[in-house]
Amino acid sequence: MRFPKISRSLRQLTTHVLAIALGVLLMVSTLQVLPSQAEPAPRVTAGDTSKLAVQRQSPATAAIGSSSFVTAAVNRVGTAVVRIDTERTITRRVDQFSEDPFFRRFFGDGFSQQMPSEQQLRGLGSGFIIDKSGLVLTNAHVVDKADKVTVRLKDGRTFEGKVQGIDEVTDLAVVKINAGNDLPVAPLGSSSNVQVGDWAIAVGNPLGFDNTVTLGIISTLKRSSAQVGINDKRLDFIQTDAAINPGNSGGPLLNGQGEVIGINTAIRPDAMGIGFAIPIDKAKVIAAQLQRDGKVAHPYLGVQMLTLTPDLAKENNTDPNSPIQIPEINGVFVMRVVPNSPAASAGIRRGDVILQIDGKAITSAEQLQNFVEDSRLGQVLQVKVQRGNQTQQLSIRTAELQNAS
Repeated sequence: MRFPKISRSLRQLTTHVLAIALGVLLMVSTLQVLPSQAEPAPRVTAGDTSKLAVQRQSPATAAIGSSSFVTAAVNRVGTAVVRIDTERTITRRVDQFSEDPFFRRFFGDGFSQQMPSEQQLRGLGSGFIIDKSGLVLTNAHVVDKADKVTVRLKDGRTFEGKVQGIDEVTDLAVVKINAGNDLPVAPLGSSSNVQVGDWAIAVGNPLGFDNTVTLGIISTLKRSSAQVGINDKRLDFIQTDAAINPGNSGGPLLNGQGEVIGINTAIRPDAMGIGFAIPIDKAKVIAAQLQRDGKVAHPYLGVQMLTLTPDLAKENNTDPNSPIQIPEINGVFVMRVVPNSPAASAGIRRGDVILQIDGKAITSAEQLQNFVEDSRLGQVLQVKVQRGNQTQQLSIRTAELQNAS
């Protein structure tokens, strides 16, 4: 009776062994087939690990390279970037009530002594050295009206800075420090070669955090100061999404090669990731004039203006509450004429539409601004205007803009 049981056990054992053997055969055959369906893996010896490193790079790392171009760019210009600290004393008028005997009887004699008549204001900005003799380029609003300017180099040395010239219209200033003739100099590039999508590297001291670097791209070019909301400037900005914060003002905006292509100057407080820089080609011209003359003479006409289109004029004309009917044409609408200005002397009136200057069609306020900026002081411009249903030809002699603010 025991033989049938032994026979049954042997059959079960034989079945398990066959199943295991079949599984092993299938695994071996699979391993033999898979390599033939793909490229063979590279053989890497113990002494050659570079191929393995390349194989394991992410696409982003492969695009940038094993050594960051940002590091190379910052190393090229970093020692020429400076921190600028300013001090300014403002005087407050003492409240007349604090000197009144009746007032002092209630609040005491010590109240007026607690009201300081002078206050120290401190500012912070950035800049970069453009000449070995110690010339520093920065923003005008960083050093304007400062009683004391202190320039701190990356190596920790500090020097008193003397403002050589300020131009409020372009928000640029040149500061001189006496630190010998062997200072690091930032390599200046050309903003005319910049394209949308290029790398943008901002270097400066935002919020007092020295030697800070941020990375982005060029978002757009020739963004006018009027579009940015800075109507008292005459600039076409480089727009970037590289992070720019208070304290970055005056610092360099670099391209991927570490060349300065702009000067960081403005941010939009109501938006994130939008910053603006003055093109370096414009800054070169202004800096040279500031070094030579201490100021820059800007011609002006003396009008406040608005770009006019037929659609905009039609919208105004269909409004029953509109105080004026505007010609439905392309041009520049004169919103206001500054008293005693060249435009006022020439007979320009509020409501005129400027169509041409020296025979060239004018279709936007920015175009008119640039045309005047490129003219000479005292130059007579032939201006064609539409006034109601008639056109008139007026001669306007440009004059020097005395106060940007």
